[in-house]
Amino acid sequence: MRLRFAPSPTGFLHVGGARTALYNWLLARSSGGSFILRIEDTDLSRSTDEAIQAIMEDLQWLGLNWDEGPEVGGDHWPYRQTGRFALYRDAARRLLSQGKAYRCFCPPEEIEEKRKKALQNRRNPMYDQRCRRISEEEAGRREAAGEPFAMRFRIPEGVTRIKDLIRGEIIFNNAEVGDYVLMRRDGTPTYNLAVVVDDIDMRINHVVRGDDHISNTPKQILLYEALEAEIPAFAHLPMIVGDDGKPLSKRHGDVAVGRFRELGFLPEAMVNFMALLGWSLDDSTTIMDRGTLIDNFSLDRVGSKSAVWDIDKLIWMNGQYIMAMSDEELANHVFPVLVREGLVKEDYQDARHILEKAAPLIRERMKQLNDALPMVSFLFQEVEVEEESLELLQGEDNQRIIKEAGKKLLELDEFEAEAIEAALRSMAEDLALKPRKAFQPVRVAITGSKVSPPLFESIELLGRERTMQRLAHALEIEQESTESAGEES
Repeated sequence: MRLRFAPSPTGFLHVGGARTALYNWLLARSSGGSFILRIEDTDLSRSTDEAIQAIMEDLQWLGLNWDEGPEVGGDHWPYRQTGRFALYRDAARRLLSQGKAYRCFCPPEEIEEKRKKALQNRRNPMYDQRCRRISEEEAGRREAAGEPFAMRFRIPEGVTRIKDLIRGEIIFNNAEVGDYVLMRRDGTPTYNLAVVVDDIDMRINHVVRGDDHISNTPKQILLYEALEAEIPAFAHLPMIVGDDGKPLSKRHGDVAVGRFRELGFLPEAMVNFMALLGWSLDDSTTIMDRGTLIDNFSLDRVGSKSAVWDIDKLIWMNGQYIMAMSDEELANHVFPVLVREGLVKEDYQDARHILEKAAPLIRERMKQLNDALPMVSFLFQEVEVEEESLELLQGEDNQRIIKEAGKKLLELDEFEAEAIEAALRSMAEDLALKPRKAFQPVRVAITGSKVSPPLFESIELLGRERTMQRLAHALEIEQESTESAGEES
């Protein structure tokens, strides 16, 4: 199989586009074929180099490496449509010389006005074929005189049959397709011309794309036939919808692949989740690694029913992947998050060792990598006590708890979790307090929050010196609060 993913770089990579790329990639890998990345940037007013780079970075993050395309090369270079205009012009001129296309001199604003009226009257807004009736001699004279024109494809009579690998046979009446534009008046190609010329040149034999392209398919099949080229197999994937049944969009939340990366989702979880948006291995298997997907993926089990985007399922699945990680793997994944948030510098490699020790304390509380931030930040920066937790550092009773905890911990020979637990439980007994009431002021002093990873292990990770500094600072907070209250009175 030779398959392609051909995004338009007019914005971010949508998860729907990523699902299409994934299915093409899986088919290429499972068949020993080729996965080609082609950038369809003919929309010169909206396409940007930044978007191209972002799309490639998202694909690379997902692990969808391409065999031909930008940064890789191949026999069909270039893989950006803006570098292939000569091919499109040649194909259009060849169709014109064979009488399969014709010049259209109608002003665009006139065509647009007719289109609007047709839509208002609930009619198919097809071109009325006015210029189709102009003789070749007259059209040639008008072109020679410098009159601007577009080039339209001459749709033949009859029907067009699509043998869709997912939906079965789809039949279109050619009379309802309409003579569409191949080349605009400004000399740029339309989507339908460029994509067919490129797929022929790149020897694409399977076109797997979203079902929003079904209406384009008869236009393209007729163009393959006009260009006397072999027609590829077509498969149109089910639409991805939100829980309201409407096409997935920003109103449903995050839909950009890059945003899920920022939120701390794992590429393995994203790939697993997206694979199940229309395809299934069986009726029960949910968690599948990349190798399992490659070994088992086929279009036979892709349905035509819309796939529902379930963010809760993705979050759960991401958590399952986090749970399956070793301590070292989790540390290596969380470390870049700390760097991004400015908690550590990239060259502070000791942070990985600290995170590896913290991993058992935080893993079960995590669904996304970013969940680690509030749990481990106290290990890498001085804490700022939460407003709602300050009360646990104030008052005579809480101050006594913090002082006694400091004394007990200072006496320890081994500053390890087991010894720390014994010391703090002894402190609670000495003060005749239940453990929870005794430990909370210490937790807030150490981490800045009422909620943290297990306290004794957290204190061990923080170390004796920094623990003592945090306890001492907690006593200073109370003193500062008292002095401030005195000044106000």
